[in-house]
Amino acid sequence: MHIDELDTPAYVADLDLMERNIASMAEHCRNLDIGLRCHTKSHKIPEIAHWQVKAGAIGICCQKLGEAEVMAAAGIENILIPYNIVGPRKVERLTRVAKRTEIIVAVDDEITARGISDQAEKDGCRVNVIIELDTGTQRCGVQSPEAAATLAERITDLRGLVFKGVMIFPSHPEARDFLAETIERITGKGIPVEIISGGGTGGEENSKAMGCTETRSGSYIWEGMERLSTSAMLNPERCPCRMICTVVSAPTPDRIIIDGGMKTFASYPPTPYGHIIEHPEAQIYGMSVEHGHVDVSRCAHRFKVGERLSVIPLHQEMALNLHDELNGVRGDQVEVIWPVAGRGRVK
Repeated sequence: MHIDELDTPAYVADLDLMERNIASMAEHCRNLDIGLRCHTKSHKIPEIAHWQVKAGAIGICCQKLGEAEVMAAAGIENILIPYNIVGPRKVERLTRVAKRTEIIVAVDDEITARGISDQAEKDGCRVNVIIELDTGTQRCGVQSPEAAATLAERITDLRGLVFKGVMIFPSHPEARDFLAETIERITGKGIPVEIISGGGTGGEENSKAMGCTETRSGSYIWEGMERLSTSAMLNPERCPCRMICTVVSAPTPDRIIIDGGMKTFASYPPTPYGHIIEHPEAQIYGMSVEHGHVDVSRCAHRFKVGERLSVIPLHQEMALNLHDELNGVRGDQVEVIWPVAGRGRVK
């Protein structure tokens, strides 16, 4: 169908730009000689994950177990879950996935590792494990190289687990000493470190310089090679995403209302909440639940009810998680409609 036949608000992706972003990152990592592990939380669509693997990725990364279940069911192999899997129901689901595909899971505590070990032994399978290091995010992760080495030793003693290595996030240069000492302490105990996983779009060079074997990058599919931080960086030549919206009210010459608010875009600061391609001088300055408030005082154009606008959301992946479908377009034609199969899979 023609793009104008889509009912609004409609989330679309320029397939030519998305292809370019996928190919560019794959080539970038090949040139760096570092494995690319695509973080699929940016799109949650198995067909796109297959596309990324075909382009050269060594595997994928899923932030939550529910996303990994979706990707495994779609035939994706080599999945890393960089998240602590805690509780009997989750661990049982984890081992079911481990029987279907190669799975790697991060831990930062012996209690977490023992829970996975007990279920893996019960189900007669093996789960690959890496240790997360807290290199400055103050989120998850062991707090010292010594603690990491001790945990690695415990993991090697647990049945059903295969120790694979360590992971960090983000790959900041100041974490180099922490990481280097950790590797030295673990290998000093006679334990091989096969995987050193770094992370963060735009941090691939840092990951390589720190000795990482792979980099977890995801937002590049929507942002290009550089991580976006402000609305000023939203460029239609690098960002494939567009939210097609309709002007539903033009109450004053200086203000229009579009049919997309917080439940369409996600209310993600700072303002403006996106880049309007047809009228860059217009700014989405506010949002209510289902209304987008647009300041058009600097526009020479006089807007009318029924006009359609193409908006690059400020946070593309958070916006996509609010929608059931992503429409892939080339030019003005809709080529494919993908279900966002992993949306809502936060358990």
